[in-house]
Amino acid sequence: MNIAVCIKQTPDTAIRVKVADDGKSIVQDGIQWVINPYDEFAVEEALQLTEKHGGEVTIVSLGPAGIEKTIREALAMGAHKAIRIDADHIPDDPSVTAKALVEVLKNGNYDLIFLGRQAVDDDHHQMASLVSQALGLPCVTVVVKLEIDGGKGTALREVEGGYEKVAFALPAVIGANRHLNTPRYRSLKGIMQAKKKTIEVLPATLAAPKLVVEKLTPPPAKKEGKIFKNGAADAAEVARLLRDEAKVI
Repeated sequence: MNIAVCIKQTPDTAIRVKVADDGKSIVQDGIQWVINPYDEFAVEEALQLTEKHGGEVTIVSLGPAGIEKTIREALAMGAHKAIRIDADHIPDDPSVTAKALVEVLKNGNYDLIFLGRQAVDDDHHQMASLVSQALGLPCVTVVVKLEIDGGKGTALREVEGGYEKVAFALPAVIGANRHLNTPRYRSLKGIMQAKKKTIEVLPATLAAPKLVVEKLTPPPAKKEGKIFKNGAADAAEVARLLRDEAKVI
């Protein structure tokens, strides 16, 4: 199988980000950058499929040279090769990113194209659908179980209140969800091999964005909590506060 996995570099979710002085971006000093967590499920599933059916996995990512460290994390997992679409920044507009990805993906003759269900930094949750629409391919998102048999696939999707089972023809675009698998650790051997792999760099012509970030604001500070020490004697007051102030009952 010939499989592409589109990944994005995102801040580690354990990091507390700060809004930069321009009010439109984040302070990047001290940030630990990682593969978008949902993209790790996509990489792992692609690797498992090639281990079962044969073939190779190509990592595709858009951004400046600094993202190559993250690309090599995917190569260390076992991906066979990688393409970096050279751009001086990662666009805020998902449609701009999708168009740049499609220009590369359309020439790869891929049986499957994997992406994470969403990126944890901007949470647009659109990329798989945008890419599939531009390529004219079936798209299955929020996938928690996947089976491939010849030129057909069956997927279990997580939907509100339950699951949905769908069948589709290959080639197709898959949006990986958590619980699809457990991403493997990078072995020392894998890390050393990843350092030797060449990352192909292709030029990008980014379209004019239709979505622009005008302002970033941190969430409001939480109010100081209240402590009740009198047990049942405070029950009526707790109920009142939950109803009148917290408005949860």
